[in-house]
Amino acid sequence: MPNAQKLQDLMQQVGISSFKALSRAAGVSERQILRLRRSQLEQMRVDVLLKLSLVLQMPLSELITTFSTIELIQEKAAPTQELLQEIADLRKEYQRSQLQLEQQREILLQELQQSTLQLLESLLLQWPTAAQKAQENPQLAAVKIVPLVQKPLEKLLQAWGVEAIAPVGAEISYDPQLHQLIEGNAQPGETVKVRYTGYLQGDKLLYRAKVSLVKES
Repeated sequence: MPNAQKLQDLMQQVGISSFKALSRAAGVSERQILRLRRSQLEQMRVDVLLKLSLVLQMPLSELITTFSTIELIQEKAAPTQELLQEIADLRKEYQRSQLQLEQQREILLQELQQSTLQLLESLLLQWPTAAQKAQENPQLAAVKIVPLVQKPLEKLLQAWGVEAIAPVGAEISYDPQLHQLIEGNAQPGETVKVRYTGYLQGDKLLYRAKVSLVKES
């Protein structure tokens, strides 16, 4: 495919590393990318060509000239007014869609922030007062303050599907995929003690638990 190298050169100029990445960036199927490489523009819709021209940062007419056969170039050399209007409308629609996506992201972010603040409500309202009392009275037992932080945090983690790998102080079998040794060496299966809790979100590892080797007495 002589056009494959042309397309790769254009992709490289805009930082796209593969045909699959181009497909995702433009929002078109990989079959359409293959048609472009084969100069089968007559089988491609104008909106698909427009999306590709925007991602590759080149005018639509130049994209058509670069990847068309001679016959198709001649056919497209003098686009009709209807085609030009269709291209302009598609460009406006694309820009409008981009704006809508940005607005949706902003709305989702605000909703996430609002739900998080609701889960942390007791902490936000009570923590400043508790911290002030602790400064005024150094003898105040820390155990009375811990629930103010612990309970809202547990609610937040539960809402997000985040689970602790193991509680602090637990003695468990060493798993290098889930645990990080603070110092020394350990073999998988050896008993270690959890010093700092790690977290999982479903099947995704967020943070490995930090552990230390339990020395035999």
